[in-house]
Amino acid sequence: MGDPSGIGPEIIAASLADPSVVSSCSPLLFGDRGVMERALKVTGAPLLLETVEDLPPEEPAPGTVYLREVSRLESADAAYGSPTRAAGDAAYRYICEATALCLAGRGAALVTAPISKESMNAAGHSFPGHTELLAHLCGTPEVVMMLAGDKLRVTLVTIHEPLSKVPSLITVDRVLTTIRITHQALTRYFRPNPRLAVLALNPHCGEGGLFGNEERTVLVPAISAARREGIDAHGPLSADTLFHFAVQGGYDAVVCMYHDQGLIPLKLLHFDDGVNVTLGLPIIRTSVDHGTAYDLAGTGRGSAASMKQALRTALGMAGAAAGDRATGAAS
Repeated sequence: MGDPSGIGPEIIAASLADPSVVSSCSPLLFGDRGVMERALKVTGAPLLLETVEDLPPEEPAPGTVYLREVSRLESADAAYGSPTRAAGDAAYRYICEATALCLAGRGAALVTAPISKESMNAAGHSFPGHTELLAHLCGTPEVVMMLAGDKLRVTLVTIHEPLSKVPSLITVDRVLTTIRITHQALTRYFRPNPRLAVLALNPHCGEGGLFGNEERTVLVPAISAARREGIDAHGPLSADTLFHFAVQGGYDAVVCMYHDQGLIPLKLLHFDDGVNVTLGLPIIRTSVDHGTAYDLAGTGRGSAASMKQALRTALGMAGAAAGDRATGAAS
């Protein structure tokens, strides 16, 4: 459910009320009944809320939201637009319990609403965000954040890091790992033999060393190693021109060196319907690509487009994974 004080419960309500989104899955919500009841009233979503101890029934009732009640927050702890320690702890526990269900093979995919990093850390859970927390819970240190829309997919070598630290974090191993995980995930869930663009760190690919040496000393060796492994990786390529060709269909994903290098063009194109996907986990995880939107919480005016697309993407990935398992069993 994400941060109880933010927009998450409302966009969940709006998404689960859309038959085109939920007709081919059985959603189970981890959250707070009081908060979700409030969200249903605010949005006017014509849904019934039913608390369950385990999984939804094999034949879910139409128009019913099945909730695993993880918290019972006081109204002061879940006030709209006010991050609190109690809400941060609750959001952390929603993630932990839902992840455990998926790791046990009892859930096909995990879809998350936005959290407040401030309130989660105030509650004693020191993680920069969802991605790092999920990597910890799954025991998978090497994960990659991908932001995706119909026109563009980007993956990140570094995520939530100060810009001043980025150059020292760009290493051959880290770039190669990002390329590998991007290739493996796209091959499994989206399309075979994906074509990857790898961006330069410096303007004009370093201009022969005039603007920096990372292209020559780090990126070229990493891309060459990936190509020797059979990965269709190209670069380093200048970020100021590459995205034009990527959105024309020239590449299936763009490997970016730092957060804003990839997220600015992605959100320019997919502000409302972009999806955050964590690659490299043993489970499928998608999320919205926006924050808690405290200024909109409680108004019912927040767009649910990204949450709906996150659910659709999770369904598509789960279907592809199920197809892989069926093929493996048959062979």
